[in-house]
Amino acid sequence: MKRAFITGITGQDGSYLAELLLSKGYEVHGLIRRASTFNTTRIEHLYVDPHESDAKLFLHYGDLSDGARLVSLLAAIKPDEVYNLAAQSHVRVSFDEPEHTGDTTGVGSMRMLEAVRMAGIDTRFYQASSSEMFGASPPPQDENTEFYPRSPYGAAKVYSYWVTKNYREAYGMFAVNGILFNHESPRRGETFVTRKITRAAARIKAGLQDELWLGNLDSIRDWGYAAEYVEGMWRMLQVDEPDDFVLATGVGITVKDFLEETFSHLGLTWEDHVKFDERYLRPTEVDALIGDASKAEKALGWKATVDGRELARLMVDADVEAIQHEGSPWIDTVSLASWGTK
Repeated sequence: MKRAFITGITGQDGSYLAELLLSKGYEVHGLIRRASTFNTTRIEHLYVDPHESDAKLFLHYGDLSDGARLVSLLAAIKPDEVYNLAAQSHVRVSFDEPEHTGDTTGVGSMRMLEAVRMAGIDTRFYQASSSEMFGASPPPQDENTEFYPRSPYGAAKVYSYWVTKNYREAYGMFAVNGILFNHESPRRGETFVTRKITRAAARIKAGLQDELWLGNLDSIRDWGYAAEYVEGMWRMLQVDEPDDFVLATGVGITVKDFLEETFSHLGLTWEDHVKFDERYLRPTEVDALIGDASKAEKALGWKATVDGRELARLMVDADVEAIQHEGSPWIDTVSLASWGTK
């Protein structure tokens, strides 16, 4: 039985990845931060009491700011694969909390790599890099495109990217960067623009609210389905030699397009409800991110099948259903297989 260690397991990507690895027969260990309230909603449907003989999911308290704890955990667990997904991942918030973003999103990645090295384990390491590293570089962007980050978050991810390559080259570690373009799902946090839009549309349709406040509607993004992208992460660690890969749909749409698709799917007109709030603008904007994932398709056999418009419909349908069952924790029931992951 293979063993995996996931930081950020309670997040959108972490929950889908844990689901995928468990379906492949892995024993999965996840890093979670201590909190006074439960923060494991996205993985509750995967959890089995560790006292049960068939338990394959185990959670451990820790934080990317605590290097000693990371070393001790990795030395004890001895995972075959490590997926570093944890970060302060909200781009707009990174302008408000640049130091925290740099410490977790940037230096936190180095702590993970150093923990692998200090623990002396033979493992394969995945670093969650981001299309935000490209920033102002014109699309389409691929593995050879120059980095030009336009936010503290993007800059921290550039640091993580280069330190991962450095550990690969300096210590012979099997360490890869997955440069993922925007990927969303019904499990996306409610402060991210896609989920903010789909949740508001569902609530407006249900008569629970009437207005939605947004910032820049002209930004172009390459939005894909997160449940498909975790398959690409896994495939990056199955190849013979470590390398870096872009995952993307290759199709860009504007925030306005996403709005139109979401609201029209419910028979609504977005112009009747959306208002502008300059507080949601970034000090430096990223105009267009559209990825070229041809390398991943050729080397990994991975190709996105859900584009941004289909994603909008998928997400708003899930939010409509969630409102109908309000009061109960929502669990995503859309399986990887049902959406044709390849």
